Amino acid sequence: MITIRAARLDEFDLIWPLLRDVFAAGDTYAVDPAITKTDALAYWMTQARATYVAEGPDGIVGTYYIKTNQPGGGAHICNCGYIVSPTARGQGLAARLCTHSQDQARALGYTAMQFNFVLASNTGALRLWHRLGFDTVGTIPDAFDHPSLGMVDAHVMYKRL
Repeated sequence: MITIRAARLDEFDLIWPLLRDVFAAGDTYAVDPAITKTDALAYWMTQARATYVAEGPDGIVGTYYIKTNQPGGGAHICNCGYIVSPTARGQGLAARLCTHSQDQARALGYTAMQFNFVLASNTGALRLWHRLGFDTVGTIPDAFDHPSLGMVDAHVMYKRL
């Protein structure tokens, strides 16, 4: 049984290991692999409009944030980022987090969601986002220097909410 709920700032120490490991791998997020805990807190929680965690019997196994993608005239579109613990992968949690985020985004007044930088090498994410109704609206050639694959494209994905 996994519950998705709002994250609290005082539990960032429980979220940090998930972020640290994914960011350090350097193969899915365009984040400095050596990001500090303080900078990760700002990126994932304090700069976000909302942050959520997926919690199971063994603790936090996933997390996501919602941010306004652009200010002013673009503020009706949000951006989200998701991370699932290796121990919880393959169980549909990313799909649950994305569906939950769309409901929360609507409740916050957003009318669309955009993923700015989905790596072409992240085939599982691409397959899932397409299955959940996102369209690829653009491709940035050689946008990311992957640690093992070299230069890979990044996709911009979009969905009206």
